This record gives sequence, structure tokens and C-alpha cells, in this order.
Amino acid sequence: MVETLPVGRFQLQQQRLELKRWIPAFLSSHKTLFVLLWIAAFGSVFFWQWNIGGSGFSIFAKVGPGRPMPKMRPFAFNLTDFGGVGDGVADETAAFERAILAISKFGKRGGAQLNVPPGKWLTAPFNLTSHMTLFLAEDAEILGIQDEKRWALMPPLPSYGYGREHNGSRYGSLIHGQNLRDVVITGHNGTINGQGQSWWKKYRQKLLNHSRGPLVQIMWSSDIVISDITLRDSPFWTFHPYDCKNVTVRNVTILAPIFEAPNTDGIDPDSCEDVVIEDCYISVGDDAVAIKSGWDQYGIAYGRPSRNILIRNLIIRSMVSAGISIGSEMSGGVSNVTVENVLVWSSRRAVRIKTAVGRGGYVRDITYRNLTFDNARVGIVIKTDYNEHPDDDFDRKALPIIRDISFTEIHGHGVRVPVRIHGSKDIPIRNVTFRDISIGITYKKKHIFQCAFVEGRVIGTIFPAPCENLDRYDEEERLVKLSAAQNVTDIDYDI
Repeated sequence: MVETLPVGRFQLQQQRLELKRWIPAFLSSHKTLFVLLWIAAFGSVFFWQWNIGGSGFSIFAKVGPGRPMPKMRPFAFNLTDFGGVGDGVADETAAFERAILAISKFGKRGGAQLNVPPGKWLTAPFNLTSHMTLFLAEDAEILGIQDEKRWALMPPLPSYGYGREHNGSRYGSLIHGQNLRDVVITGHNGTINGQGQSWWKKYRQKLLNHSRGPLVQIMWSSDIVISDITLRDSPFWTFHPYDCKNVTVRNVTILAPIFEAPNTDGIDPDSCEDVVIEDCYISVGDDAVAIKSGWDQYGIAYGRPSRNILIRNLIIRSMVSAGISIGSEMSGGVSNVTVENVLVWSSRRAVRIKTAVGRGGYVRDITYRNLTFDNARVGIVIKTDYNEHPDDDFDRKALPIIRDISFTEIHGHGVRVPVRIHGSKDIPIRNVTFRDISIGITYKKKHIFQCAFVEGRVIGTIFPAPCENLDRYDEEERLVKLSAAQNVTDIDYDI
């Protein structure tokens, strides 16, 4: 019989002073954001270099012994009650499986909580259950076993065809769930560590026969919350909600090396709706956030869009890809997305929409508001020739629709090319609006606001001067000049 335990059983004797997570609610003033930038930049570099020595990353100071773990469900259990050791050597897989099996019996009684105490908990992949809270204490770290033979193989995702990196089966995620409801992963900034270094090396050496798996993947589920933890060093994408509804990611730190950690996206909502991502710090080896909805003919056939997504109050960095991306796998459609109060620093690109012939689908009703770029090679990117396909059977007549996109209150400095919107004759960009844009540049060349096959408008005065493809309006939105050059091309990738 499963033992139900009072909350006092899980409380430590001494309490610590609580520190609130260092990610503020951003203010509208970009000057304030620049101050925050330098704090973030200095802190990130310092702690990242410190972490190379193997001590771990934390943006929280340590003051005294660990905090007691709160009881968030009617019933709570400790992993040690199921044989967990927490020494970083013992295999804890069976302990996790026994604990989650026990918790699965409490679904009709409000669910149960699994507390992971301080320590290092080495495990192979395991599955979550509905009505469950996984709580990671301060200084608790779940470690993924590096032997890929211990990672279960799964069928390819139906909206991605025969496989993302290889045809056939793919590796599952370290923490996995399917057809679930009401799942919470939270804690006192405990860590889930995929130990992806061996995966990245084998991927580069072409020693893997299956597509790599994410760190955390939840599929066909609803009411998912991830908060107040650190996710790091995923073998592949870090958090991948797939065809889910009502997903919240809040106060989460996501880390991977900014180089030599291939495809370690931070958060990838994929065919999801009603998603909130807020108050996070993300520095990874690919896109910090990438909204997806399937790949070419397989995504078109699956037909699940990503929609109703709010991304706000983030500090993000991507030296390889982009801070926030939509696509390129967007064949099911992406709509009603708001990105606001975001600082992108020391990145290759700040925000990007990417697609290609064969994708089909649409990207529409996208709002970018109050963004700050600091030291980004390219600020705003829309790219329509991202020609990566699952196979040669994609429909060359399946042309994506890109329209109804607005950029307001976009500021920054140290940006080489502030805007590059690269539409084409087959995939023109429609109804793009720019307002209150002021981006300091590092490259003194005329064509740094680059456009091709784009139709839209500029309201008021912006810097740098916009391309001639766009209509001009004054601050009261009165027409000043219509463009007759929507199809003019001045794209220059050599800048």
C-alpha cells in the first residue's frame, strides 16, 4: 500500500533566506534594458567560465542550508522512499519508475508530488504521469545517463516524416510524457542536466544511427507547467512540447554551450496552442525559442498549427542561430504570437522567421513589441529560402503565406544589419509594419535595412532609414508616400 506522508516529513530543519529569481519584469525604457544587459552579460560570462570547472551554474546566491520543499499536492513522497540514493553514481531509474507508478494511483484524489532532495540523481529516461508535480530541491540535480543504449527508441514524430536527423526510430527524451493532463515540473532552482557532451561529440562524428532526443518532451497533453528550475546540456532540443494545449514556462534558466552544442534549442513549442513563456534566461547553442508546426508534406498532412503564444520578459542569447525564431518547420501554420519585453544580447540574429518552398502553411498575426538588441549581427530577419527538407518528395507548389507582422518599439546598438526581409516572387511578405525603431549600427553602409519582395508600411521616423519597398506614414498614420518598389531587391549577405 502506498504511504501518504505529511508535509513535515519533507521539510528540512533549517530554513534559508529566499531570494527571488533575477529576471525583472521589463520596463518600457530601453535605457533600463541596457543596464540590465550589462548585468546579464557580465554575470553570464563569469558564471559560465566558472561552470567550465564543473561546479554548475546558478544565478542565485547560496545562503545557508536548503529550503524546505513545499507541499503542492494532497500527497507528497520523497524519492529516497523508493530506493533513491542521490550520490551521482547509483542508477536511480528504478526509483523514479517506482515513485511515479505510486503517484499514478492518486490521480482521482488530486494527484501527488515527488520530491527530489539535494543530491545528484543519475537516471535513464523515465515517463511522467498525470496529476503529478516533480519538485527539485535546491542543489538537486537529475543527470541523464550518457549511454545511448539506455535511451528508449520511439517512432518518428508524425509531422516530421521519417525522422529529423535519421530515417526511422528516434531517441526519446530524458523526461517524457504522452497523453497527460496537469503536470508540473518545478522546484527551488534544482537542475535537470542531460549531460549532452557525449551526444554532441557522437553527432559531429556521425556515430549515431537515430535522431537525438530532447531533454524534456511532453506530447499530446494539456495543462503543463515548468517553473523555477534550470535545464541544461540537452542532447538535442531542451524543452519540446508537442501538440499540447495550455503550456506555461516561467522563471526557468536554460543553458548549453554557445558553440559546439548542436541543435540545443531552448524551448520549441511545436503544434501547440495557448502557450506562455515568461521571465526566463536562455543561453544555448541554437535558437533560444523556436515555434514550430511540422515539416513540409508531413506537417501539412498532420495539420496542427501553433497559435495563441505569448513570449515576454526574457533575456536570451544565441551565437549560432537566433534569439526567437518561427520555423523553419511551420507547415501546420503559426498565428497569433506576441513577443514583448525581450532582451537579445551577443547573438548572431535577434528575431527570425524562416521558411521555404515546400513548407506550405502560414505565419500571420505576429506582434513584436518592446525588444532590445545588443551586439547582434542581424536584428530582424525574415527568410524564405531555408531549403532544408525531410526528403525529395515535398510539394514544390506548397508555398507558405507570410503576412500581418508588426515591429514596434525596437531599440538597440551594436547591430550590423538591423533589418533583412528576404521575400521572393513565390513567397512575398505582406503587410509588415515598422514603428518606433531606433537601432544603433556598427556598419556604415547604405543598404543595411534590406528588403526584397515585401509590402508594408513605416509609421513615423525610424532609424536606420527604411528600404524603398515600404509605404511611408506620419506619426498620425496619415499617408505620406506610397511605394512603387515592393519587388525591389537589395539583399546583401556579404554584410
